[in-house]
Amino acid sequence: MPELLLPNPDRSITAYRLTGTPIPFQKYAASDFPRIAYAAAHVVADPLASHDPWLTPAIDWDTTLKFRHRLWDLGLGVAEAMDTAQRGMGLAWTEAQELIRRAQAEARTRTDALIAYGAGTDHLAAGPDVGIDDVIRAYEEQVGFVEGQGGRVILMASRALVLAAGSPDDYARVYGRILGQVKQPVILHWLGEMFDPALAGYWGRATHDEAMEVCLDVIAAHADKVDGIKISLLSKDKEIAMRRRLPASVRMYTGDDFNYAELIAGDAEGHSDALLGIFDAIAPAASAALAALGRGSDNEFFELLEPTVPLSRHIFSAPTRFYKTGVVFLAYLNGLQDHFAMVGGQQSARSLQHLAELFRLADKARVLADPGLAVERMKRVLAVNGVV
Repeated sequence: MPELLLPNPDRSITAYRLTGTPIPFQKYAASDFPRIAYAAAHVVADPLASHDPWLTPAIDWDTTLKFRHRLWDLGLGVAEAMDTAQRGMGLAWTEAQELIRRAQAEARTRTDALIAYGAGTDHLAAGPDVGIDDVIRAYEEQVGFVEGQGGRVILMASRALVLAAGSPDDYARVYGRILGQVKQPVILHWLGEMFDPALAGYWGRATHDEAMEVCLDVIAAHADKVDGIKISLLSKDKEIAMRRRLPASVRMYTGDDFNYAELIAGDAEGHSDALLGIFDAIAPAASAALAALGRGSDNEFFELLEPTVPLSRHIFSAPTRFYKTGVVFLAYLNGLQDHFAMVGGQQSARSLQHLAELFRLADKARVLADPGLAVERMKRVLAVNGVV
């Protein structure tokens, strides 16, 4: 196996020899899986565009869309235009619209393309002059666009709503209005403040437990318009507690990038489906594990997926909102894009030490598709940072 020099936390530099046997790429159909599994997919930046990277996104559309087809080939669904795509964190609504248009056009070329699209209020600048009616109109605009393209909606959390709402009743009013209009059941997305600090206090309550009561009331009042809810609170106990209280027709989509293996496997009282950013980075492992679960091979499921959990916990370590850097870095190491550049220049959001540990953990998780290529590309990043 190849080896290279990697930096350590004590600033020493030592040789690291790879040991992981890559999990092979194998095509599956979504019907091979006993769970619905969406991967929240990233966008690929265009590093050759003439633009101001911090101000204007430049996207390599061909490579971005090719990546969606790879996920579909693995049997995974695509959660499009989400925070993994740097939505509201470099990718504005204008670019998100183009992404949705293009992705939906690609989905129409297949019979097996499971896809849903984020709709929120990120084109509305939050501030003291923004009221509840403004938030409703913003949601209506984005939901209307997604549905106008023939797409299914993932109803994202709203930064503007946090500032505009005076009580949980305002959340109930906004969600009630939108859910009353949608053409088909949506996936709600409760994104925690660890992913986006501007969403602290969502649902109008200070604690997650109190907020959960508000959210459950909203779901119960509109259960026929809710396919499921994704919660991203990085707490398996909170997810399980909420999962057990959902109406029978409403799914729990785990967004817990720390504990997804056991949550997907489930227990005697139920299980979670998946809508995960980490599935972008570990797609072949996730696909193979879900297929094993479908065959009734629980041991193989955990053997494939459990080693990816330390990697995911590292990628999503605090500040969690910078996790997208690790997702794109793995895409670069695996040859899925030719560069390590990101929308908004966020390739700089993680340190070289973070990337070095990510490399080690990816090897142990067997998600470096071509170890030789991964070593070559890691060496390029190291050299740029003075490690030769």
